[in-house]
Amino acid sequence: MTDNPYLAAVEYRTTHMGEASQDHFKLNELHDAIMNQVIKISINQLSIRSGPPPSPFSIFVMGSAGRLEQSVWSDQDHGIIYHDESNEAKSYFLALGKEISKGLHFAGYPYCDGGVMASNPFWCKSIDEWQLQITNWLSDSTWESTRYLLIFLDGRSILGEGEYVESLKTHLYQTANTEQLLSNSLRNTLHIKKGINLLGQLLTETHGPHSGTLPIKEIAILPYVNALRLIAIKERVMETPTLSRLEKISTAWIPGHDKQFFKEQFLKLLNYRLMYGDHTNYDSGHYLVVKRLTKEQTKEVKEIIKNGYGLFHHVRRLLEKK
Repeated sequence: MTDNPYLAAVEYRTTHMGEASQDHFKLNELHDAIMNQVIKISINQLSIRSGPPPSPFSIFVMGSAGRLEQSVWSDQDHGIIYHDESNEAKSYFLALGKEISKGLHFAGYPYCDGGVMASNPFWCKSIDEWQLQITNWLSDSTWESTRYLLIFLDGRSILGEGEYVESLKTHLYQTANTEQLLSNSLRNTLHIKKGINLLGQLLTETHGPHSGTLPIKEIAILPYVNALRLIAIKERVMETPTLSRLEKISTAWIPGHDKQFFKEQFLKLLNYRLMYGDHTNYDSGHYLVVKRLTKEQTKEVKEIIKNGYGLFHHVRRLLEKK
């Protein structure tokens, strides 16, 4: 075990997580630092076995990592874009993707259940193959293809040629029928899990391992994330963090004073997840331990949830009107 090259990343995480987990921004900086460390070790490991990378490339992250919205625990969502189309490059970068997935898993990042990892050929392609894949997703319009597009739009480069992701997003926006993409994306994100019942009480889980806790990701975080991603698509915004998207979009969608309000609401929400989430493991990290909240905090959480619903329905009405 002592020969495992990824032990350094594990120790780095253990040393710094306590302090970083008190602050949303510091926490996501730490995740980036750990992932960078793991990726560099992976490249070194593969270089020892198979030589240096045969082509320029970019490693990019998606999901909450792409949006810089990870909690204490986070699963893997990553891909590779490489320049050279040769079979040598294909096999090399797929091997690198497998090494990265293995290293991240060892460092405390569970494998993605949906296989959104560079160890999967679906998420490890040459830049030309990626362009074709995006074009195919856009022409397909199925729920699954739209889901892949939304996952990709949350991508950002974490190491390598950063412009590769940007150029593919540019291709996506230039190729897309924006109204059709928005219509598909809205349909894809329309279902919002209710968090408050008719009596104004929080709807906590009633059974299973998370009984008594609030599924904060589904109920509270996703309405903000999905609403602002929809406007970002409409305005062809490249940024991935929800707060950056909020800042970039025009005031025709959300007036300046409302932008500040929603920024504060979303930040409070992320801090509630940090302070009162169940951080036992990745799964439990999506749940808020309601019994730890004071009466005032419970009231505030309800308001944040209501405002997230309000934001999503405001965006939906505007899109449907247009």
